[in-house]
Amino acid sequence: MTIVTNCGTFAFNLDVAQSPKTSASFYSLVKRGFFDGLTFHRVAAGFVIQGGDPTGTGGGGPGYTVVEAPPKNTQYVLGDVAMAKTETQPAGASGSQFFIVTAPNVTESAGLTPDYALLGKVVSGITVVEKIGSLPTNPPQDGSPTPAVVMSSVTLATS
Repeated sequence: MTIVTNCGTFAFNLDVAQSPKTSASFYSLVKRGFFDGLTFHRVAAGFVIQGGDPTGTGGGGPGYTVVEAPPKNTQYVLGDVAMAKTETQPAGASGSQFFIVTAPNVTESAGLTPDYALLGKVVSGITVVEKIGSLPTNPPQDGSPTPAVVMSSVTLATS
């Protein structure tokens, strides 16, 4: 997956082997152009950047939910891409909102419980992800970034 934003471009590999249903759902949304023009509506400093909500509020989605629980020993580290869910949804529930871990280094866990469906791993442009993760937010430290970070296109390259 390649995500082009107004802050730069980054790419991640889908983890089809570990998360076939989650990957298929995300791919389906990408094919429809679902993410094009959406924002990263949340930046939590030193933790995650989050996007994929068509409302930009953190409460929207595609109108359906996929459930694919990750392994119980899952650790979320820098560059991991996973699906966001509400506290009341079961482990592995996902719609369209996803997050990318920006915790300080690849060996340090973000401290999340293994409740979030894995989507993949950033393979290029981690500096762009870190740049987005360091933007000022409203409210400070965990909120909407300034300037707004818009995904102009999300595409899949097959190999």
